Amino acid sequence: MSGVEVITFGCRLNTYESEVMRSQAETAGLNNAILVNTCAVTGEAVRQARQAIRRARRDNPHARIIVTGCAAQTEKQTFAEMAEVDAVLGNEEKLTSASYRSLPDFGVSAEEKLRVNDIMSVRATAPQMIRHIDGHVRAFIQVQNGCDHRCTFCIIPYGRGNSRSVPMGAVVSQARSLVESGYREIVLTGVDATSYGSDLPGQPTLGLLAKTLLKQIPEIRRLRLSSIDSIEADQHLMNLIADEPRFMPHLHLSLQHGDDMILKRMKRRHSRADAISFVEDVRRLRPEMSFGADMIAGFPTETEAMFENAVNLAEETGIAHLHVFPYSPRPGTPAARMPQLDRTLIKERAARLRLAGQKLHQSHLDTMVGTRQWLLVENNGLAHTENFTLVAAPGLGPRDLVQVTITGHNGKHLDMQLAAADAA
Repeated sequence: MSGVEVITFGCRLNTYESEVMRSQAETAGLNNAILVNTCAVTGEAVRQARQAIRRARRDNPHARIIVTGCAAQTEKQTFAEMAEVDAVLGNEEKLTSASYRSLPDFGVSAEEKLRVNDIMSVRATAPQMIRHIDGHVRAFIQVQNGCDHRCTFCIIPYGRGNSRSVPMGAVVSQARSLVESGYREIVLTGVDATSYGSDLPGQPTLGLLAKTLLKQIPEIRRLRLSSIDSIEADQHLMNLIADEPRFMPHLHLSLQHGDDMILKRMKRRHSRADAISFVEDVRRLRPEMSFGADMIAGFPTETEAMFENAVNLAEETGIAHLHVFPYSPRPGTPAARMPQLDRTLIKERAARLRLAGQKLHQSHLDTMVGTRQWLLVENNGLAHTENFTLVAAPGLGPRDLVQVTITGHNGKHLDMQLAAADAA
């Protein structure tokens, strides 16, 4: 192979950072190299990364393989000891060209492979400018990194460090550059995006940032948030939901569970009632709003009644896009030291929660049939509505923004008919 290939796992922030990595590595003159940007959110994510590294070495025996990302930050020795790996970079180091210029030679020891500093010592997030995100028709912008909260199940703060925000002016400049490159949809992303601005002068909020972007760059056709912690939603954000049609009617919530005792043991800051109240408030402001949510099945000490509370919360709030994670103990977290459930039970509960999510998704698809929707077309013959529902869009080109009538669905995606003369 020649050039730089990037293999990305995990969140949208990783997707954004992979483009920064590619740019910095190419600036450094790196060639014949594979960068693996890992995720640490579950043990399965780490396993998949290790599997991908072994496959990359089999397919490219002479390439240089550099591993980075959250799993490399939290489990650096694990990756350094892999014979297939030539270097391990931390989450901060992966974003600078100097790191790629100072890589060790082949065949060095595990310790010499390591370029991983203390992520907790990082106090700022430098703005990164990119004009293209490979393979995506929507553009991601990093507005925040790290997390000041310490949920008992989560290893990510130890991979990302404490919360730090990108200055508002830099975010505006990045968004303007991406719009000029042809992107019609911008997604603001971060590890704990709704904590945005608490470390900046004047303490601007995520809602104010979004409002500023839409005001200063009228060419932005669609603006989304990647994920939010509803307990941190500010009045600016609620006003956008109510009044701004370019702010897309879909929010992905970090719910994690639906039982108050489990939420306390997770050290979450919201209650079951808080989650229900937020969804109800948002739907009053924007009836067409759809919701996605992350939920964990099989958390330590979870009883059957507690699990049923999680299922009931998803049903009561009408979550259209439910992302279910079977609990996975992460070494070094408080939850890993709690009384664990049997793995078979965890998998069984995760399957039941996914089934509930599938039924909710079916109901959501049913409500969409017969409506007119604006679609942003992807690279693969699919598209997304404004409320982030998947639609088959045969014959339409990537980045097309078109209005259609929804004619039915197959249980996974919607079918459509193009409305005459309504492409934009």
